[in-house]
Amino acid sequence: MANDYKSEDEVLGKAYDARLMKRLLQYIKPYRKYVLFAIILNVVVAGLGPLRPYLTKVAIDKYIAHSDYKGLFVIVLILFGTLLLQAVIQYFLTFYTQYIGQKTIYDLRIQIFSHTQKLALRFFDKTPIGRMVTRVTNDVESLNDLFSSGIVMVFSDVFIIFWILVFMFAMDFKLSLVTLSVLPVLIYGTFLFRRKVRESYRDVRLHLARLNAYMQEHVTGMNIVQIFHKQKEELKKFASINDDYRVANIHGIFYYALFYPSVELLSSVAAGLIIWYGGGEIIRSNLTIGVLFAFLQYTEMFFRPIRDLSEKYNIMQTAMASSERIFKLLDNKTFVNNPELPVKAGDVKGSIEFKNVWFAYNDEEYVLKNVSFKINPGETVAIVGHTGAGKTSLISILSRFYDISKGSILLDGIDISTMDKRDLRKYISIVLQDVFLFSGTIRSNISMDNDEMPLERIIEASKIVGADRFIEQLPGKYNEAVKERGATLSVGQKQLISFARALAFDPKILILDEATSSVDTETEILIQKAIEKLLIGRTAIVIAHRLSTIQNADKIIVMHKGEVREIGNHQELLAKRGIYYKLYQLQYKDQEIVKAS
Repeated sequence: MANDYKSEDEVLGKAYDARLMKRLLQYIKPYRKYVLFAIILNVVVAGLGPLRPYLTKVAIDKYIAHSDYKGLFVIVLILFGTLLLQAVIQYFLTFYTQYIGQKTIYDLRIQIFSHTQKLALRFFDKTPIGRMVTRVTNDVESLNDLFSSGIVMVFSDVFIIFWILVFMFAMDFKLSLVTLSVLPVLIYGTFLFRRKVRESYRDVRLHLARLNAYMQEHVTGMNIVQIFHKQKEELKKFASINDDYRVANIHGIFYYALFYPSVELLSSVAAGLIIWYGGGEIIRSNLTIGVLFAFLQYTEMFFRPIRDLSEKYNIMQTAMASSERIFKLLDNKTFVNNPELPVKAGDVKGSIEFKNVWFAYNDEEYVLKNVSFKINPGETVAIVGHTGAGKTSLISILSRFYDISKGSILLDGIDISTMDKRDLRKYISIVLQDVFLFSGTIRSNISMDNDEMPLERIIEASKIVGADRFIEQLPGKYNEAVKERGATLSVGQKQLISFARALAFDPKILILDEATSSVDTETEILIQKAIEKLLIGRTAIVIAHRLSTIQNADKIIVMHKGEVREIGNHQELLAKRGIYYKLYQLQYKDQEIVKAS
């Protein structure tokens, strides 16, 4: 699993990619009025900061030097006013930039989730869950930093530098050049810092991905770790991965720890040059003390946005890497496409026909080969075979979770590839061996959050399958809270809820995939009786390993290595003494075979 993460997280691409940025800006487009307003606020607030040293220069040279208390009082009030105005504007600026960030991130998360729902199961077969969660959480949050404090706020740093330079050169051209003489060293140091931080960031992302992958895998499989007493060994492996992550972070911290003091040092050097040159000019009466004092303030202010721009670079780099992964997901077109003009099925009777169907999950590694059979409306058909024979694949392609490679599947004579997927699936309910329940209530799990489904239908469906017996004993009954994956319910209870869910939607076609394998004998008997009622007027496909559960089926289809090898009822297939006979023999041995004959 670590390698899966490595493939996407190790490569960073460019620190700034115009193609990616153009796509990212599309998410800001609906809020361009807010962006424009934030930029205007940025220009104003950036000018108010450099205005203060200039006012200080005026206060010193014009009022303090001439003992003008009244003028000094006025200039102090103006200084206080600029501080107050800057604070108010800064509030609105912070609010609007964060507002833009939250709105764009909300839109992006909605788009990612909506797109994910449309992807075919083929995509999820090859994509780790942890990677998908990372896209919606970590990667999107990285873009939040870009939208809220990157794209808009970078203007603040640029405008502050611009205004500082304007005020500096307006006051004294030569002293400005002396102050900026350290810039070549600063530019080189910044370039070197960016390169080193980029390398460090790549290592941190790689080791973090490995750490997340290891944690996810071992938390999921904690029961296996514990039962085989592998805690110490796995802890050592985790400690090694964790140490690699720690070392990578320390390398990154080292470059930041080196860069920021270097900027401070250059700032001090610039201040020293100002005092040296400016002091000499004052002695020669070519410069005032106010100008010197203002330049010292400007020096401190000038290097602060330089440090901030380095932080913005880090945000930009993270955002570019995250956006590349997000757009890779959004550009994925692994869909089961609907036809442009779908055919309406009308009143479905439940006739199903497979005609020379071939299917492969990967290229031409066919798991179903030239499969043909017909199921009449109202028939109960069982599908049996060894593991890997292709039984579950049959119901997956019937539900159009995957598209077939060759052949056709007909529902009441209509090719299902010409039907709308939603219309097709309205006629089908599936009960799987591995039941999945969502966080919510028992009612919401049976109705699948369908508010239009009356409680009476939910209760009726529960009574038919026998789920009402335990539901009525719960404190909240049908409003009883269901934890993640139904953690507070037994396997049998979850299975009964899944039966009630399938029945509540009144399907024309009912598919049971090993649906009773996880329940006890008493519950299985109860469900078998319920199934007899369920199947009246419905076409049913039952996949089962326990042959005792399907002996009364109208038809039994025997699959072997992706092919249909035998079709008939229980007695007919036993009489053939073929694959079905051998399967039956393995389960019931000689004594049971004698009874059957």
